[in-house]
Amino acid sequence: MAMADQRNDKGGDKRPPRERTGWLSRIAPGVRGAFSKRETPENLWVKCPDTGEMIYRPDLEGALWVTPSGHHMRIGTQLRLKFTFDDGKYERIASPSVTEDPLKFPDDKPYPDRLKAARKATGEPDSISIGYGLIQGQPAVVCVQDFAFMGGSLGMAAGEAFVCAAQTAVKRGVPFIIFTASGGARMQEGILSLMQMARTTLALNEVKAAGLPYIVVLSDPTTGGVLASYAMLGDVHIAEPNATIGFSGRRVIEQTIRETLPPGFQKSEFLIERGMIDKVVRRPDLPAVLGSILKTLTAGRAKAA
Repeated sequence: MAMADQRNDKGGDKRPPRERTGWLSRIAPGVRGAFSKRETPENLWVKCPDTGEMIYRPDLEGALWVTPSGHHMRIGTQLRLKFTFDDGKYERIASPSVTEDPLKFPDDKPYPDRLKAARKATGEPDSISIGYGLIQGQPAVVCVQDFAFMGGSLGMAAGEAFVCAAQTAVKRGVPFIIFTASGGARMQEGILSLMQMARTTLALNEVKAAGLPYIVVLSDPTTGGVLASYAMLGDVHIAEPNATIGFSGRRVIEQTIRETLPPGFQKSEFLIERGMIDKVVRRPDLPAVLGSILKTLTAGRAKAA
């Protein structure tokens, strides 16, 4: 009867909260607070986009974000620079500042707020960052385009960074390398974004006039105005496996020509068979391959010096 008095008709517990506490707290008050909960990171396991397999994050990081199935996941600027340069050592080169939101672009979210969120998420000022160091003992200026920063879009800041990197390569007399990853031009900057296609091309003319190699590493995805400009002007074009490389998306092309495109269309392996790129290289092998290419392309210059 006493037990029945403690419960209502639906079986709910009417006892005060103090009486419903755990037995350990009642016996030894405060002992529970002495032991903090063990914190487990929410992203300790990462799902492979290809197979759906759950991969232990530290293992994935050790494999440079290449899954056991061979899928090359997208990586950020700092990791890309660190594994590219010898011993992970390099000099960061600051990019020139530009006017933000020059067109006062109307959007459902203010453009300055989008920039602020992207900077917070990536830790980078814009989509292109610059580093200088040695790759297998060969000096080079390296640009990295980060897709996590507003889709790696090409805007005024990215264009200025590219021009700065090209001019730095000329000034220091070293090769110029870029890792591309972009959805194309940044719509919030309109025609000013499209102008960067011409500006980057002119900057590359200075690199080539100086007799310096320009190497492009195409990562997933490289599309739009970036592909239509500096991504396809390299002396050597390398691509990571299964990277999407093309100007327009597959669906847009199929709707335009009213035909079904072949399997693997716009993927690295499809394009190398058709001569659009020179070599497909796994991410862990990139530093060695780049070092070999740099040594070959600069051999004559080194002898002349």
